[in-house]
Amino acid sequence: MPILSAVTISLVEEARGGPFVFWDDFEAGCRSACELGFDAVELFAPEPGYIPAKTLREVLTRYGLKLAAVGTGAGWLRKQLSLTSPDAGVRQAAKKFIADMIDYGGPLGAPAIIGSMQGRAATSQLIPEGRMLLGEALAELGDRAFSRHGIPLIYEPLNRYETNLCNTQADGVTILQSFGAPDCRLLADLFHMNIEETSIAQGLVEGGQWIGHVHYVDSNRLAAGMGHLDFPAVATTLKEIGYAGYVSAEAKSLPDAMTAARATIESYRLHFPR
Repeated sequence: MPILSAVTISLVEEARGGPFVFWDDFEAGCRSACELGFDAVELFAPEPGYIPAKTLREVLTRYGLKLAAVGTGAGWLRKQLSLTSPDAGVRQAAKKFIADMIDYGGPLGAPAIIGSMQGRAATSQLIPEGRMLLGEALAELGDRAFSRHGIPLIYEPLNRYETNLCNTQADGVTILQSFGAPDCRLLADLFHMNIEETSIAQGLVEGGQWIGHVHYVDSNRLAAGMGHLDFPAVATTLKEIGYAGYVSAEAKSLPDAMTAARATIESYRLHFPR
């Protein structure tokens, strides 16, 4: 299977200025993605069902696009929900938000992504407990995704400035294996990996068959080619490990959305020719 291209669309006002290419208008974002030749879009919505499922399907069909994934970060940004909160009620609400997002994207074959909703431990002494809560939640929610929709749940290790629970692909593999989460896959975000991995290529090798989604972005959170990452090495390694998912542009819309999207698709075509 070929490695496919995707671009992000954010509808979350609280995320304004964050690393998303298209903003505010899902159909306009899809139209631009189609014009540029992307295979899919990745949706960051305020809540599950924000765009009615029927409308979502109709717009995607109109522009010949797939839905690559749905983000869950709005649960943190808008409601401060976390899977590792010390408050059991907050943890339960976080699981419910993610479960509903799983069921939102699932019928379209789009896995939910858990990134910021993993939370962080308040102190270093609480990291083991936080990892346990995270691992158990991933196992539970991954089972839901696979049993109901036949797709994985995507878990994203983040850099040290965003979480202290899991920062590398190798550590992500350890969590999924240790807590029995075979229905989860890792998100390899090149921006986070540039901070945390000794070598991005080696990190991809260590993630290996557990990698289920890639955020294709440069070292500075701009579109591919606007920073200093070695994209030929990234592309070669992804092919060597047999990766067959999406490379999705979770990049800032700078200097503007179309320039960022165009830079991404040009990099994609250069490094993943069909």
